[in-house]
Amino acid sequence: MKGSKARSVLPGFGLSLGFTIFYLSIMVLIPLAGVFIKTTGLTWDQFWNTVTNARVLASYRVSLITALSAALANLVFGLLVAWVLVRYRFPGKKLVDSLVDLPFALPTAVAGIALTAIYAPNGWIGSLLVPLGIKVAFTPIGITIALIFIGLPFVVRTVQPVLQELDNETEEAAVMLGAYRWVTFRKVILPQLIPSLLTGFALAFARGIGEYGSVVFISGNMPLKTEITPLLIMTKLEQYDYAGATAIALVMLTASFLMLFIINYFQWRSNRRATTE
Repeated sequence: MKGSKARSVLPGFGLSLGFTIFYLSIMVLIPLAGVFIKTTGLTWDQFWNTVTNARVLASYRVSLITALSAALANLVFGLLVAWVLVRYRFPGKKLVDSLVDLPFALPTAVAGIALTAIYAPNGWIGSLLVPLGIKVAFTPIGITIALIFIGLPFVVRTVQPVLQELDNETEEAAVMLGAYRWVTFRKVILPQLIPSLLTGFALAFARGIGEYGSVVFISGNMPLKTEITPLLIMTKLEQYDYAGATAIALVMLTASFLMLFIINYFQWRSNRRATTE
């Protein structure tokens, strides 16, 4: 009938969209807005003095460097693990595949205690490294190892499906034309994996910046040396300095958004280049 309202192709779209916006507002937008609102209780001088304190700056450096280092390590080893799981068959493959998800199921505090016990100077691995002059626990190296542990699944699980869907005919054609394996990987396979690699890297990096449970034990929590920003935020909260805690959290939130924006931009460029080609 003329004048009647056109029906949506997707039934229940209005209700679904409304519920989605409501859910995102309750779980994401309102808590994030609370960080900004609570921070406004500080004057600009108070805010600047809080976020540029020497102890806070040191915690930024520790959190960002260790999270970035762990994400870069996972970028390499996550690709390697995904490659082995997709391209090879071997006994115990399903067990290895399930172990990749162990950091998701294992409580982070348990992971932190286990890693500390292993890499401490009197631990199984730590005792072997001490004679070599290498100290892992209670150093940034230990923090990086903990973040590698909890971030590896993000890279593996984002790259693995893409590897499974790759067309082998292109690789076979490259080999028949005389391309070496490394050239085939670099020119044919890697460009198709870059978007998923960037996604996995971004997820691992974001998780590493905000990680607390698996890091708080192995870090040693030494101010100006191994103290991470999430622990400093918890310290502020325990002291009832809510405005100071949200100010530090706001800086980390801004840094995370900026990093994710840059990664998403490169991911968009990679997808656009792949589509054009």
